Amino acid sequence: MATAIVDGISTRYEIRGAGAPILMFSPGGFDATLDKWTTIASYSRIGLLDQLSRHFQCIVFDRRETGESAGRVEAVTWSHYVRQGVGLLEHLGIARAHVMGGCMGCSVAIAFGVAHPATTLSLVLWWPVGGARYRINSHHRFAEHAMYVKAHGLDAVVALAKGSDTSFGQDPRGGPWVALLRRDAPFAAAYARQHVDDYIRLVSEMGQLLVDRDTAPGAAPEDLFGLTVPALIVPGHDATHATSAARYLEECLPQAQYWDVPVEEQTAETAPPRVLDFLRGAAAAATS
Repeated sequence: MATAIVDGISTRYEIRGAGAPILMFSPGGFDATLDKWTTIASYSRIGLLDQLSRHFQCIVFDRRETGESAGRVEAVTWSHYVRQGVGLLEHLGIARAHVMGGCMGCSVAIAFGVAHPATTLSLVLWWPVGGARYRINSHHRFAEHAMYVKAHGLDAVVALAKGSDTSFGQDPRGGPWVALLRRDAPFAAAYARQHVDDYIRLVSEMGQLLVDRDTAPGAAPEDLFGLTVPALIVPGHDATHATSAARYLEECLPQAQYWDVPVEEQTAETAPPRVLDFLRGAAAAATS
């Protein structure tokens, strides 16, 4: 493991394998630590990171506010997450990379591609988040946290965080900064000193900015229409990863390849070869 200071925030990262670089925005929602590529069942069962790292330089990291990465109390948007990825590539001296996202990481990946198309060799979008249920559930999560703060105060949030090991997704009362509150005492002390009403407004704004549509969030369709890098889209099929969100990205990305395979057929035998074939094709197209 290594650490880089990116956008003023300490970022834990790891490099696995050698070859052309893949910047990998982790799955796991608001608990997107680098280990999620191997511990979440839908990823561990296909061994994707293990297979990719045999052929590529896989750059995995804890998203800001998760794991051992630091963060700041601010209305975090997709552009904030993009800055972390860009800064990490700059720290490593990498000018161009394939960009892969899993789950909520797909939204960061498409925002990255829109903001930095010259840096993006290709996009791999595995189980994009989105759909009406995802939007409703996400907004409810932020609202539940805000109601807890209003009723009990920020000191209670700090105490809750230190007394449990749950994530924001598992227990919304702890909020988006729960991992930092748990392990960073100075951060927790500063967090508790905030004005409650200002904090509640910030949290509400953050939820609305991040999940602002019933399709895959992260970038406006008008911007996606102009993004001409190759993209591979692998659909999920549940309340968080609606298939409609994946189809939406297929519609909006002009060089999209949609892997039209049901979840149960996305296996260790079928999935890694499909991704590797796509990445090799994208790399060949970039050099032709």
